[in-house]
Amino acid sequence: MGTLGVVSYVMKFISGWLIWVFSVSIASLLRYDGSIPTHKYFQIFLLGIIGGSIWTLCNIFLKFEFFKNEKVNLDEVIILGIINTLTLVALFIMRIVLEVPLLPRSISIISGLVALLTQFTFRVIITRRLNNLIFKNSKGDNTIIYGAGIVGRQLAEQIILKSDLYKPVGFLDDNSAKYHSKVIGLKVFGSIDILESVARDYKVKHLIVAISQIETKKLAILEEKCRNIGLNLKIVPNPFKILMKNVLLSDLTSISEEDLLGRRPKTPDETEILKFIKGKKILITGAGGSIGSEIAMQVKRFAPSDLYLLDRDESSLLSLELQLFGSGLFSESGIILADLRDSSRIKDILINLKPDIVFHAAALKHLSLLETFPEEAFKTNCLGTKNLLDACLSSQVKYFVNISTDKAADPISNLGKSKLITERLVANIDSVEKKYISVRFGNVIGSKGSFLVTFRHQIDQGDAVTVTHPHVSRYFMTISEAVHLVLQSVIVGKCGETLILDMGEPVSIAKIAERMIKISGKSIPIKYTGLRRGEKLNEKLIGSGESTYRGAHEDIMHTRVAPLNMENLEKFY
Repeated sequence: MGTLGVVSYVMKFISGWLIWVFSVSIASLLRYDGSIPTHKYFQIFLLGIIGGSIWTLCNIFLKFEFFKNEKVNLDEVIILGIINTLTLVALFIMRIVLEVPLLPRSISIISGLVALLTQFTFRVIITRRLNNLIFKNSKGDNTIIYGAGIVGRQLAEQIILKSDLYKPVGFLDDNSAKYHSKVIGLKVFGSIDILESVARDYKVKHLIVAISQIETKKLAILEEKCRNIGLNLKIVPNPFKILMKNVLLSDLTSISEEDLLGRRPKTPDETEILKFIKGKKILITGAGGSIGSEIAMQVKRFAPSDLYLLDRDESSLLSLELQLFGSGLFSESGIILADLRDSSRIKDILINLKPDIVFHAAALKHLSLLETFPEEAFKTNCLGTKNLLDACLSSQVKYFVNISTDKAADPISNLGKSKLITERLVANIDSVEKKYISVRFGNVIGSKGSFLVTFRHQIDQGDAVTVTHPHVSRYFMTISEAVHLVLQSVIVGKCGETLILDMGEPVSIAKIAERMIKISGKSIPIKYTGLRRGEKLNEKLIGSGESTYRGAHEDIMHTRVAPLNMENLEKFY
């Protein structure tokens, strides 16, 4: 619990005691006709403290925010009525059963009515005074927070306590029920549609988007609007990056193309993933790569009994160890330097470790390079997968997840052909006791070698931005969301299946280039270089002749590719 949380609880108890001591005193004056016996003073004070404590605990249990608004609505009247009734019942039972405090029973009832009236008055007056006290000395530039929910409240609290960069002046929220209410003393002005007028009236410099599930289209419109009226736009991470932790000020970032490509309004559910992974031995191949490292980071949160990270690139392993454990000494026993091409070495590793789940993310993935060196695609992607599958079957691994690509759907490249073969090898595993699956998806945002990095470099250098074709399009998804769905896939998939992630609509690469150039403010041309060998104009997720169905998860499709016997691999290729 943070400092502000502790202060909040202390304030709740103090305000509860003050209200109930005052209310019991008034009730006692009424009961004793204005002349309270001296020997009853302590009993009155004790009743007030007990009543205030019970009332505050009820507030906390029911998650009622006493200082939420200065105005009181009907719902809050009902909730306060319930809380006061519960408090009265508790006090009345104490008086009857324990005879504590020793006061007339009517005082408990009268004090409850007085307390209810006092609470409304107290909140309107004190909330306004506290808010003025908290905010009058705030430093930083005037800032509007878009999103008056839990995330927005967390950010506002942190800004008040820790930031000299921002000074929160209020909220915007699309929920009309929140209009003109207050969140920790800050007014919710209205919807995002009035951003321009609020920014002008309050001389706002920054807009913070505190909605992790904001849609891509809405975010793009908002970014352009902020740019036109001169606001600095900051955003919180997408929901897949803020799971199981509060949002921090350090999490705020400027908007990027990755956000505009990868934002989708989803609420991740990790309940089943936690049950599935907790306490199991996990092995990840290609652990140092973009996908493998993200799998490692997400899996680590679910408390596996052992986490083994295998890669043939020592530099990538070093980087991953730093991310996961904060050490670059290769001191973690789960770090494994090995090459999938070495079948005997891989077999020994699997027999010794006996993992419960293997995530196979190791692969050569650069399309153009593999067109030049097709034998490397075969050795690593095909033979390497065969070696791993053989080892997994020999060591009785129960779960196996092969990471594939959309280029395996009707492949025309060596990359796509080799990855389709891996899917077919997995499809050949037919078992009731085991679950061996492939997961197919398109481009991931933030991966190593992303075209966005190339575009940024070209724009920074003032060079022409190179795009292969005016109509080329690709599917995109954030790495965190893709891996989240990979973990879901191993739960919902059936042995031998290929699970295909729903990646939404394909995105025009040329339009992304145009947008990045526009944002840069530079006058830079786009140069169309033509499709390279093995490259498609438009990728697709489902191959010709592949029938799919949607199962337990709405974002995962199921299909089965033709199985390929591992003994016939070399002849087939």
